[in-house]
Amino acid sequence: MKNSNLISVIISVFNGENSIAESLQSIQEQSYKNLEILVLDDGSTDSTYKILNEIAKQDKRIVLFKNPKNIGLTKSLNFLLSNCKGYFIARQDSDDISKVSRLKLQIEFLKKYNLDVCTTLAQSIQTGKTLHKKSQYFPQSLVFRYKNPYIHGSLLTTIDTFKSVNFYDERFYYAQDYKLFSDLIKKKKKIKIIKKPLYLLNQKNNISSNYYDEQQYYAECVKKGKIPNFEN
Repeated sequence: MKNSNLISVIISVFNGENSIAESLQSIQEQSYKNLEILVLDDGSTDSTYKILNEIAKQDKRIVLFKNPKNIGLTKSLNFLLSNCKGYFIARQDSDDISKVSRLKLQIEFLKKYNLDVCTTLAQSIQTGKTLHKKSQYFPQSLVFRYKNPYIHGSLLTTIDTFKSVNFYDERFYYAQDYKLFSDLIKKKKKIKIIKKPLYLLNQKNNISSNYYDEQQYYAECVKKGKIPNFEN
């Protein structure tokens, strides 16, 4: 049986030597202390794994894995989910920062409103601006038809919720978050956004900016209910 109070934080990283230590530190310093932190080095060719190994030696909550070659975010996240011990699951991207009270506020929010999923607003690391702010004035169901209003890295949910949609759809090498939320909505899961920026999101030299066209193609597949016609 899963630990009912434990939050398993899952982080996949590829060539993140310049950001992973600060990102991981923001999880280590969370005010909510009942955590396990699962980190997967997805075949990095820089010093990412060396940095992670040194950090893990100092924090027993960190469980470290390494892929021999890069397999991509979607499959890496599913691997981490298969190794979680906690009932609650939180995401963190390897180049983003969580504010210290993020997980404490999220788990309280999730329980208070009897939700299946919650995310938070985010601020851009580069500009300091709150992202998706205008979207909050419209129903989430309406916004979702045009774009994903949910910050993937700020996700908090449960392992049972993931199981209900058979985890991340590995046919979606990109836009796996959009597909996940689409599947959750179809299952009529209760999803809310905490309208506070509890997450700092990197918008420079990341998957979304470096693979913009691919992301758009996969997102269109989600919108149209289609399966991508090529594999990675």
